[in-house]
Amino acid sequence: MANFETILTDIDDGVLTITLNRPERLNAFTPQMMNELIAAFDEADADDAVRAVIMTGAGRAYCAGADLGAGGATFDYAKRPDRLQQGSPIREDGSVDYSHPGVRDGGGRLTLRIFNCRKPVIGAINGPAVGIGVTMTLPFDFRLASETAKFGFVFSRRGIVPEAASSWFLPRLVGISQALDWCYSGRVFNAAEALKGGLVRSLHAPEDLLAAARTLAWQLTAQSAPVSIALTRQMMWRMMGAEHPMIAHRLDSRAIWSRGQSDDAREGVQSFLEKREASFPNGVSADFPDFGELLEDPEYR
Repeated sequence: MANFETILTDIDDGVLTITLNRPERLNAFTPQMMNELIAAFDEADADDAVRAVIMTGAGRAYCAGADLGAGGATFDYAKRPDRLQQGSPIREDGSVDYSHPGVRDGGGRLTLRIFNCRKPVIGAINGPAVGIGVTMTLPFDFRLASETAKFGFVFSRRGIVPEAASSWFLPRLVGISQALDWCYSGRVFNAAEALKGGLVRSLHAPEDLLAAARTLAWQLTAQSAPVSIALTRQMMWRMMGAEHPMIAHRLDSRAIWSRGQSDDAREGVQSFLEKREASFPNGVSADFPDFGELLEDPEYR
């Protein structure tokens, strides 16, 4: 994979581990980190050697949130140099062009990329995960946490609002009342509360966390067809917002039609009949179907 400055990447036995790597700043989130994470997910989708992705943090934190080194102007995008490089979204009459790329929330750009990932994504939350540090984990399929981890949707205490599309993800994961409790109060809570509230799947001793995440990644992917996993991930996530089960029925029908003709489907049945492990020939990089066509929605093409 590419050489990055704010993250580390390592592929071992089909599992890509992405490590946020600014330990001296508690892995605080920056525009560079956003761009590098998006690039890493692009590479993961293009590499058929990658069966699953794990994200964790270097040092004692997972991610302490946005880097606040700019002080009170941190969230004033109209004045930030990195935003002004794209031109100003302020029109001559003083109104805001909300369609301008300079307005877009960087955390949301990352979570939408993770949402679109074609590989299972697992979080190994090794320490504090606050602000974007926790909202970036919401499109993960599973979040495992260290017993010493802490979490906080602290936006109301910083005078802003939840970002990274968390207003869509969080209520779907934990329910509206729990989501509002954490976001209204902005309090930091411990790993036990995160488990009880449904934010994380399991708690682990710090020294066992990454091994547990890797074991889960292998269990999920070792005997399954990669293209089937990729389609299943997209189908499940996208149908969470469907208005009627008929929408899911149409998508299921088209996906079964598409994959039923594949070499993977033939191998899956033949290996079962022959009582042997399957060796699926199709790869996500070349054989993932046109999902927009399956959805009948050009937005997803």
